[in-house]
Amino acid sequence: MRRSQLRLLPVAVAALITLAAAGCSSAGSMVPRISQQSLQTLQKSRAGQFARLRRQPPVGMVMEWLMTDGSVLAQSVNQNTWYRYAPDAKGNYSDGTWAQVATLPSRYGPLYFASDVLADGRFAISGGEYNSPGNGYQLQLTNLGAIYDPVKNVWTPLGRPTRWKYIGDSPSSVLPNGDMLVGDKLHKWDAHLNPKTLSWTKLGDAGKSDFNAEEGWTLLPSGEILTADVKNAPNSEVYNAATGTWKSAGSTIVDLHSPSPYGCLMYGPGKCYYPPGEIGPAILRPDGTVFYTGSYSNAGPGHTAIYNSVAGTWKVGPDFPNGDNAGDSYATLEPSGDVLVFGVSGAVYEWNGSTLNAVNGISYTGPPLLLPSGQVMVLSYSGVGLYTPTGQPQSSWLPTISKVSATLKRGATYKITGTQFNGFGQAMSYGDENQNATNYPLVRITNNSTGDVFYARTHDHSTMGVATGSKPVSTHFDVPAKIQTGPSTLVVVANGIASKAVAVTVK
Repeated sequence: MRRSQLRLLPVAVAALITLAAAGCSSAGSMVPRISQQSLQTLQKSRAGQFARLRRQPPVGMVMEWLMTDGSVLAQSVNQNTWYRYAPDAKGNYSDGTWAQVATLPSRYGPLYFASDVLADGRFAISGGEYNSPGNGYQLQLTNLGAIYDPVKNVWTPLGRPTRWKYIGDSPSSVLPNGDMLVGDKLHKWDAHLNPKTLSWTKLGDAGKSDFNAEEGWTLLPSGEILTADVKNAPNSEVYNAATGTWKSAGSTIVDLHSPSPYGCLMYGPGKCYYPPGEIGPAILRPDGTVFYTGSYSNAGPGHTAIYNSVAGTWKVGPDFPNGDNAGDSYATLEPSGDVLVFGVSGAVYEWNGSTLNAVNGISYTGPPLLLPSGQVMVLSYSGVGLYTPTGQPQSSWLPTISKVSATLKRGATYKITGTQFNGFGQAMSYGDENQNATNYPLVRITNNSTGDVFYARTHDHSTMGVATGSKPVSTHFDVPAKIQTGPSTLVVVANGIASKAVAVTVK
């Protein structure tokens, strides 16, 4: 249970979940106390800009995902009620609009689940640690699922792999080929979802060291999945989708997990779950390293470790300042290549590859979402805000456009080809569930005369792999039916980094 996120929820909902999950594993029970003086001293180290959205959502929001049309899909505190947030006419996310979208199928209102934006532009969720309505147990670990079509504004029930009775808050990732990989929380089991057929293929668990509970997954440039074990810490593992096997990636050297102080948690008749503890988020950076953060360690500060995805080696990173940690928290890859990490104390940090510094001015505690503007949307119980980080991407990191039609017709679909359409990593990490990766291309068109901005919904990307380098990649985009005509510019955006603009004419 994410005690650190309870501050996002209305008091009544937070109290209910707290009572229901009194024994759940979380670093929240070991939240460090940072004095105001210490926090102010830490915050002098960075100077980004943070501001509240002009139009706040009509209800509290729990989690958010970036859709391929540039809008944000958000889950409300009501769990089965969802909203869409779109930027204003100039592409400004600080002054957008909220609109309610379709409600989840009946009996399914999950909290903390596997989730991914698919290569075809739809959004899939599977499982849930809690479900509304509940079943009377501390944990529900539902095996229900659903898939959202943003064009039709419809949720469709999604099946589950056979024998999977309790999916719960499970890790997931979209593989380079577009399949959604999900791990069963209580076992070593893995399964692929084929987005075209919506059918599941169960995989072997050969080589897996421990069960998937509380583990986070990070997609590597090789197409493999990296995880740091929680139960068998400090071991780490990589999954090879081609062979369907796991192998050890060595010791993380320092212990990144926090031991659970709890025993049996009931999730069904005679069903006990023994939590292995918690771990922090992990982010792949443009230099090929993965910055892995830890939960508390024996009531001390959270450790960090750096994995070199090319050499396959680990080295020790800095501890969190002032006894803080990132257990079961979240992190974001900024366009500059720095990593924004949300500590459980409420402090926010930035890893630049050599030092871990506190960030000035972020008054909200997450979860965050990287937007195509390069800004970070941040949720909290008190509202929604935008953080504009400092720093710029290197010129070699930009997506490049090699081929696209110079004339675009309203309502038509086109293919666009280039390089680095998927960025250098998934850019978002949220522990073992609620994955909201942004490693897919968006197409943004700006009218030369009015300056108005339009996002063309992308779909059917040639790959969901990351750090694709000079390899040609492509996607398809739908020109909005109501887009303004005339001379315009077009860019491809990946993880908040825009390509150089090309000239197009909309007719």
